[in-house]
Amino acid sequence: MSDSQKLTKTALTPPTHTTPPAKFSHGVKKGNILQVAGQVGFGPAAEGQPPTPVGPGLREQTLQTFANVAAILEEGGASWDDVMMVRVYLTDTAHFAEFNEIYNEYFAGLSEAPAARTTVYVGLPAGLLVEVDALAVLG
Repeated sequence: MSDSQKLTKTALTPPTHTTPPAKFSHGVKKGNILQVAGQVGFGPAAEGQPPTPVGPGLREQTLQTFANVAAILEEGGASWDDVMMVRVYLTDTAHFAEFNEIYNEYFAGLSEAPAARTTVYVGLPAGLLVEVDALAVLG
């Protein structure tokens, strides 16, 4: 493949997001594939200010996390209907049923088949309850 035929990999940082704290991208798009890095329930923050969770509850953190993922998808020209895989990271096994209720409500309006999903249990920084990443294929 010649250099002119190679697809460019583009970093995605929507205006709602600050610069990542390490050398990674909030999202990356190459051709019709878009990968969203793990997002958490941080609300929009000013550059240079430490991010903080939107609240202590699973519902508010999950909805903010979904909004953060959606912002990156939109920045790359995608939507939740383009998402093929969602990975969910919960800090407490007791949150699984409540998370599923929130998830089902949030995705009730999808026009395409729902994404595949994996849920795992992890440790996250203090105060964070959920993290989500997503893989989308456009077109």
